[in-house]
Amino acid sequence: MAKNLYDVLGVKRGASKDEIKKAYRKLTKKLHPDLNPDDAKNEERFKAVSAAYDILGKDKKRGQYDRGEIDESGAEKAPQYSQQYARQPRGPQGQAGFQDMGDMGDIFSQMFRDRQAQSRQSFAGQDQHYNMSVSFIEAALGGKKQVQMPDGALSVTIPQGIEDGKTIRLKGKGQPGYGGGPAGDALIQITVMPDPVFSRDGLNINLTLPITLYEAALGGKVEVPTLHGPVGLKIPKGSRTGQTMRLKGRGIAMRSGKKGDQMVTLSVQMPDKIDDELAAFMEGWKTTHAYDPRAKLKNASHA
Repeated sequence: MAKNLYDVLGVKRGASKDEIKKAYRKLTKKLHPDLNPDDAKNEERFKAVSAAYDILGKDKKRGQYDRGEIDESGAEKAPQYSQQYARQPRGPQGQAGFQDMGDMGDIFSQMFRDRQAQSRQSFAGQDQHYNMSVSFIEAALGGKKQVQMPDGALSVTIPQGIEDGKTIRLKGKGQPGYGGGPAGDALIQITVMPDPVFSRDGLNINLTLPITLYEAALGGKVEVPTLHGPVGLKIPKGSRTGQTMRLKGRGIAMRSGKKGDQMVTLSVQMPDKIDDELAAFMEGWKTTHAYDPRAKLKNASHA
């Protein structure tokens, strides 16, 4: 690990908390093992960045690190007794001035007590940071997925309805503690991958549904994909592009009982090829049913 944790994250020592977090997220996305398979050097750097953020991303630990109370691994530094007593006055033969140091038995007793107290101290292990990419459906419905950790793969429960950027905490799955202290936690930041069909707006699911020209004109029942499988949707006669319909309760469902809806926006699609029959029909229809969908635009004022 580099000697300076600020250098690991590429920030200045006086960087703000937001600057440190932004640098960490940028580096982990760039160095994530899923994007750089079989690259041991890159994986080591990814781990170093995560370990650095575990200290610099927490106010208490960052303060301890800046004051020199803990090292780059988060371990507490031992007191420097030799420096403490090296500054004592010295006698004419280079020996310590015992008359100023007090009773030597008291000094060594205090040193012994200090070391005993230090040996009895216990420290919690460091938290470990990981990134996990999940599909849109996995995030919406929840489930289980494995994350690769230093000591092997671990099954992680994906909470139903989790959002992009949220963190899952696995208690006691971080670095082991010291002196009987508890182990740290594993903090897994979730990245939700975009979906080609669905998008999310709070608890609502959005979907654009292509329909044919005749379905728009005549209406009818069509099949619509949802998170839990296809359902039937009645298209009103005379539907238009941009018209939105609601499927109640078909959005994100949370453990709290809250449920969103699925919003279906219609998009009228013309056939790939306009054949002679359709062209002739539209020509005849136009002569008796002409209308102007741009009439309102003609009355609009222009600067």
